[in-house]
Amino acid sequence: MLTVYSDTYYMQQALAEAQKAYEAGEVPVGAVVVCDNRIIARAHNQTEQLTDVTAHAEMLALTAAANYLGSKYLTDCSLFVTLEPCVMCAGALSWAQLGRIVYGASDEKRGFMLHGKQLLHPKTRLELGILEDECAQLLKQFFKSRR
Repeated sequence: MLTVYSDTYYMQQALAEAQKAYEAGEVPVGAVVVCDNRIIARAHNQTEQLTDVTAHAEMLALTAAANYLGSKYLTDCSLFVTLEPCVMCAGALSWAQLGRIVYGASDEKRGFMLHGKQLLHPKTRLELGILEDECAQLLKQFFKSRR
């Protein structure tokens, strides 16, 4: 029998990835891709480790999910990410035709919603605010420790 998990459960999994980033000295953003109620990809920011400005959690999770499915299109998948994706990530998510994006904390400085939902694929459903406080707190804690 297939166990059906909640959005909160999947965001907790993304938060666990964000914690890995935090411990590695990366901006603590984590992501998981879910398809048919199974996590098929997990990732966290690795821009410092890989010396790659594109190594955002969303980008790495997207690549892993596409490799797992053998398809560049992720129409039946949901991305759970702890921070609102940036414009670069939103563009990649649009090209992947992701079915659904769920993010925790908003990013008032660099989030794609500064430019509007039209950056996503027209069929992509968007949900936000799942574990928002927990997601935001980890980011605040990280940046406070850096100052």
